[in-house]
Amino acid sequence: ERFRVTPSRENRRTAMPMRQLLLLRHAKSAWDNKALPDRDRPLSPRGRRTAALMRQAMRDLGLAPDMVMFSPSRRTSETLEALEPWDDAPLIESMDSLYLATPQQLLGVLHGVPETVRSVMLIGHNPGMHELAMLLVGARGTAARHEGSGDLANRAVEHLAAGYPTGALAEFAIAGPWWQLGTGGGQLIRFLRPRDLAHDGAGADKD
Repeated sequence: ERFRVTPSRENRRTAMPMRQLLLLRHAKSAWDNKALPDRDRPLSPRGRRTAALMRQAMRDLGLAPDMVMFSPSRRTSETLEALEPWDDAPLIESMDSLYLATPQQLLGVLHGVPETVRSVMLIGHNPGMHELAMLLVGARGTAARHEGSGDLANRAVEHLAAGYPTGALAEFAIAGPWWQLGTGGGQLIRFLRPRDLAHDGAGADKD
């Protein structure tokens, strides 16, 4: 079936290249039409602006995934559209299992990624995205809630622990194979929030 991983990978002892995981929560959605089903809510004007800013930030930082998997909701689809066009088009797949997915479901999707893929982006929803990010950080995330630090990496963890706003992007370095990813398995490189990219008058944040 899709993305089958062979057990022989477990026995490989050769050095693996560092992998990259990009977790993007959809940009801010509109709540004007209360009658719309949750899956059909579009991005708000502010959400479109911040998604465009994130696209430029990704280009500036050289963040170019090989594979993008996204929830089929309208707000996640429109977030993906705001990131296009790509300089090098990734493999893109809409996955029903990513809609309001739990961290365990998100991990299950990542466990199925082919080992030949170096960089993966997931576009999804809270609370699953935030919980997955904290799971990957592991014990450092818990400590960051209580300890201040001037270290850039620790500040990123502190910001992540404080919340995962709409339109935010977490970049992780993954040392092991995708199929083995679990608690503490990611090194948080950066956590970009819309407020870090521009002052857009952010207010109360809802999914």
